[in-house]
Amino acid sequence: MQISVAYALPEKQIWLELCVPDDATVMDAISHSKILSLFPEVNLEMQKVGIFGKFCKLDTKLKEGDRVEIYRPITADPLTVPRRDTGDEPDNS
Repeated sequence: MQISVAYALPEKQIWLELCVPDDATVMDAISHSKILSLFPEVNLEMQKVGIFGKFCKLDTKLKEGDRVEIYRPITADPLTVPRRDTGDEPDNS
């Protein structure tokens, strides 16, 4: 079946389309994609994975057309990063 595997860093992104067996899991797809050799800093014990933006486990079975995503850890502390003005708040000037 045809699926894809995606991983992105700020300076480099990769999205690989590949064919895996019909009973493949998320881990099978990641292994088959060779992303772990391209990005040796990926630690699947610490980083989350998902399919189309929804978290899942490495043993989740894939379906035709799924996009497996490996998520980077959050590196910014939300308590120290200034909030962005979204335009939703009223301007009280």
